Amino acid sequence: MEFNKQETKEKLKKWTLRILLGYLALSFIWVLTYRWVNPPGTFLMLSRKFSSENAKIRYEWVDYENISSYLKVCAVASEDQNFSDHTGVDFDAIEKAMEYNKNHKKKRGASTITQQVAKNVFLWPSRSFVRKIFELQFTFMIEMLWPKERVMEVYLNVIEMGPMTFGAEAAAKRYFRKSASKLSLEESALLIAILPSPLKWSATKPGPYVIKRQRWIIRQYRMIGGTQYLKDL
Repeated sequence: MEFNKQETKEKLKKWTLRILLGYLALSFIWVLTYRWVNPPGTFLMLSRKFSSENAKIRYEWVDYENISSYLKVCAVASEDQNFSDHTGVDFDAIEKAMEYNKNHKKKRGASTITQQVAKNVFLWPSRSFVRKIFELQFTFMIEMLWPKERVMEVYLNVIEMGPMTFGAEAAAKRYFRKSASKLSLEESALLIAILPSPLKWSATKPGPYVIKRQRWIIRQYRMIGGTQYLKDL
């Protein structure tokens, strides 16, 4: 009887290890594939589509070279100023956010651009401890397998930028009737300014708070060196 129990435990360990290794191998292949293959969509897009039966998702992929340099640097200036240096997780930003959140009701996040790509492209739209673990796993895989330019390219193509609107190209055409490659500094900063709440805020009719964020982003854009920043990626 004792022998059978021990044998069962050993088999369970072996199968658990096999499942874990299989999962990691499939995840690795998935992430590696997206280094060259553009994601056809995201789980959030599916969620939005199912919640609005007659609505059409606006999603049009555009290559890295055809996205305004202003938009790329504004994204870094607002969302992840250590983008070129960190390996997926910005521990300094996490520490600062924790200190800030101790004394403020409105909480500040510290997710990097890479983490946002991980959760948008590879995971389901929800918040939980389990999902955070998966997010970290995919984040480190992305940083290991993709160059920074690819991370930025995917981010600016899949991020939600308005109702049923995903990515820079769809947002540029919706709000400014132009391609993402033609966005000015002011337009780029305005698009990035609405990212924390793209279903609530609009780049067409920005309120005082969004205008304030736009101006702050432009200041940060200049502080980190403007488009020269991209040469360090």
